[in-house]
Amino acid sequence: MEPVRILSLEEIDLSSIEFWLLPEEQREGAFATLRAEDPIRFFEEIDIPGIPIPKGPGYWALTRHAHILEASRTPDLFSSARGATSIPDLPPEMNEFFGGMINMDDPRHGRQRRIISRGFTPRALASIEAAVEKRAQSIVDRVIDKGECDFVTEIAAPLPLEIICDMVGIPESQTRFVFEKTNLILGLGDPEYLQEGVNPLAAALGAGSELAALMREMAEERRGNPREDLTTALIHAVGDEDVLTDEEIASFFVLLVVAGNETTRNAISHGMKAISDNPEQRRRWWDDFEGLAPTAVEEIVRWATPVIFMRRSLTRDATLGGRDLREGDKVVLWYSSGNRDESVFDAPYRFDVGRKPNEHVGFGGPGPHYCLGANLARREIRLMFREIRRRLPDLEITGAPEMLRSNFIHGIKHMPCRFTPGGAR
Repeated sequence: MEPVRILSLEEIDLSSIEFWLLPEEQREGAFATLRAEDPIRFFEEIDIPGIPIPKGPGYWALTRHAHILEASRTPDLFSSARGATSIPDLPPEMNEFFGGMINMDDPRHGRQRRIISRGFTPRALASIEAAVEKRAQSIVDRVIDKGECDFVTEIAAPLPLEIICDMVGIPESQTRFVFEKTNLILGLGDPEYLQEGVNPLAAALGAGSELAALMREMAEERRGNPREDLTTALIHAVGDEDVLTDEEIASFFVLLVVAGNETTRNAISHGMKAISDNPEQRRRWWDDFEGLAPTAVEEIVRWATPVIFMRRSLTRDATLGGRDLREGDKVVLWYSSGNRDESVFDAPYRFDVGRKPNEHVGFGGPGPHYCLGANLARREIRLMFREIRRRLPDLEITGAPEMLRSNFIHGIKHMPCRFTPGGAR
């Protein structure tokens, strides 16, 4: 895919709903124009239909890779505490409930991250490698005789969802419930997930509250009956270790199932579309799967950029890229644009499973908010594609992806695929 630059600089409006309904190549063209002509550009905010939040003061769009890195590395200046996952200013309690530690600065952020990282150590992740492999095999088992299926809902989505539920200790009977609630929370702008006339904030709070209630119930049960799962690790201290409060656990769970489920699902989906569209890259990877897996996975994450942006707010006056910014200003880090920056990536619109170097920001920029689950996501992507190569080697995408209507998640809702029934057993 090559960018199509049909919009002039003055015609680009990243706040407009219509902009996010344009074909992807036209949106890519707009970001290419911004990087070239005005890489730190101010945009007005708009009133969002159905959401009773006052119109915000506007924001600066960071579209170059270097500026995204600089903002990510200086959290004392570029704060997350006023909201990182939404451009509009949400009520503080909503920020913390849905974003958890993503919407915090140190020391609160550091404390929660230290506690939660117990479940994401190299040792902990190595211990679930077999579980990821087993889940990938089970997913293929369910579809292998069909010859065709919805790649997103039947292959890409179940793996991260089931692994997260396994880690936390959620029974399989509840995985569908978790899937539906996370779809709703991240699909508030999409009519497939939110019925017309329903208040988006009320719907999100309702879905989040139901997920939180499930987690509180589980945490209470684990206090009396500890198990070998992440929930138990977060509520039982060892020695001088700190633990999360009930409210912190509930907020973390909402963050984990929403972020960990949706992002990896979309990376796998975009990755499958990319290797289908680039058969020479598929052959190259299939011929040396393990040798190319590390670079192929990184390229899939760069190509997909599942999270389109994160926001920061200035804690004091500063200058970035020659632009004077003021205390309180909002800046939006457009990861999707940074991952196509021509000054950093050779032929950025070419999918290359052997790309080196590949300093993408698909897991966020460097600094304290770099994705805690990045290594888990890498394992899931690698093992899912290994299973596809092994048992569904001729799987091909047969129709255009049905995209999520969102400026935050680069999501694919549905995508048909076809393969030889029975595959390679």
